[in-house]
Amino acid sequence: MKRWRKRVASEPYTAERKAEEHVRSRGKVTVSKEELGSRIRALRQSHGISQSKVATLLGVDQSHVSHVERGVRGLTIQQVVKLSRALGVPADEILNGGKRPPAVRSLRSGRMLRRLQRIEELPPSQQQAILKILDGLLETHSKRRT
Repeated sequence: MKRWRKRVASEPYTAERKAEEHVRSRGKVTVSKEELGSRIRALRQSHGISQSKVATLLGVDQSHVSHVERGVRGLTIQQVVKLSRALGVPADEILNGGKRPPAVRSLRSGRMLRRLQRIEELPPSQQQAILKILDGLLETHSKRRT
């Protein structure tokens, strides 16, 4: 396991260091304001919407949108949801840039995804049994189609 060195008093406490410490302390990945801002700018421009229009949709000033896009300010969750609805994109695309594993991206049914997640929690022997059953069903289905 990697050991993290303590910060020496003479080292500047940068935003990067703060983000690294946050990730280590919480075990979660964070998105920098700069990264979020550049995604929002790219999405806004690709949809041909002005900063003023986005500001109106979010209920803020145009300068606030400019600050967000430059990474000076962040957005609240409510603002991310409003923006995603206005742009017609999932909030996940704004927050994560649409980066999801291919298997999850291709699953359109939430029910199917939940079932697969439950299967992953089973012991390996039970997972193998379920996969054999699924393979048999899929084989039978493909034979009927031909």
